[in-house]
Parts: sequence; structure tokens; C-alpha cells
Amino acid sequence: MTDYVLLVEDDNRLAGMVADYLGDNGFDVTIAPTGVEGIDLQTANGFDAIILDLMLPDIDGLEVCRTIKAHDAVPIIMLTAKGDPMDRIIGLEIGADDYLPKPFEPRELLARLRAIMRRGKGNGTAETLRFGRLEIDPGSMAASMDGKSCEMTTHQFNLLHILARSAGRVLTRDMLMDQLKGEDLEAFDRSIDVHISRIRSEIEDDPKHPKRIITVRGAGYVFARVQD
Repeated sequence: MTDYVLLVEDDNRLAGMVADYLGDNGFDVTIAPTGVEGIDLQTANGFDAIILDLMLPDIDGLEVCRTIKAHDAVPIIMLTAKGDPMDRIIGLEIGADDYLPKPFEPRELLARLRAIMRRGKGNGTAETLRFGRLEIDPGSMAASMDGKSCEMTTHQFNLLHILARSAGRVLTRDMLMDQLKGEDLEAFDRSIDVHISRIRSEIEDDPKHPKRIITVRGAGYVFARVQD
């Protein structure tokens, strides 16, 4: 399963280098050049981890970290060119999970990123996702609407969970098939459409006019953060 990483870094050359290196090692990286954009992207998309520069052109990384961690447990690695150990202490105190001074070796960043993500995934069962009346519990592999259990196969639950974890992000059929590797899938992507239709029958008030799983014509599907 692909892990999605948000890189908040205003140095275009460094951001491009890091994004390319992490991309070659299996991560999907989105770059935000400012702190405000980083906060907005995390709020909208819910990335699996954040790499956050301390020195940004609008607000500093400490404020970005504090804002995100106030309502989100996403793992954060802070980057800084400053040598003051107080920055490291403050960063860790407000919720950063790790700290890496510049300049750094991309291989070390990769190792630290993998380590904090393993720690996050190892903390008990996966967190229940809630979108208004809809709840998705990965631990019990069950979904419910208004407290009533949704009837779906394991394959359909996994598909719903993948879409919900990437709420706000368009996922193509190929991306969905890739994340569902290892499951008993048909050899063509139209099978995704059939399963989406069955999921909609359980989680949509009007499956013919869906509000939660939206078809993006010519692209794929996007899970909307409906708070009804």
C-alpha cells in the first residue's frame, strides 16, 4: 500500500531532490512551499506523514507543527538548518516525532521516515474513521451508518477504507487496484466500478446521486468528507 507524504519545504531544489528520492523508494510525495499551504493540504487530504522544514517564508515550522498536532496524530519529522538545540527541544515538546538537521543524507531521512511510520502503525489497532453518520473501523473491518452495520464483503470494506484514508484525493482505478494487491481481483478495472456501486448502496442516502464516493469522470473516484 502506498504511503502518502507531505513535504513542507520552500527550497525548490531540495524539495525536488527529496521528493524524487522518496518517490523512488515507494512514497507518494506532495510538496507545499509555505506553512499555510501545508496546514491546508494536511487538513484536506490527511497524509500518512509530514516532513516539515523549520524555516518557512510565512509562518515557522514550530507553529505549523503545533497547529497540525492540535487535532491530528500524523507523524512529523522536522528539518532545520539552525544549530540551536532549543529548537529541537521545543519541536519535540509540541509534538514532532523526530528531528533532522540540515544538511542531511537522503538515506538517513528515509530511515527515520520509515521508523516513525512503523511506530505509528504499531500503536494498537488502526484508528476508527468518522465522517458524520458514517464510521469505518479498520480494527473490526466493519462500517456503520447511523449505528447500523453496513453489509459488504471484505474486499469492499478494504476498498472503502482505502478511499476514506485518502479523503479529498482522486484515486484512479489503477491506484485502487495497486493498493488492493494480493486480493482476489478480476483482471480488469471495471470490477472496481461494480464494488463501488455496492458500497454506495450501503453508505449513500441516494446511491444514484452519491455524496460520499464521487466519480471523477475520466480519472477515478474521490471520497468526500461529508459531515452530516
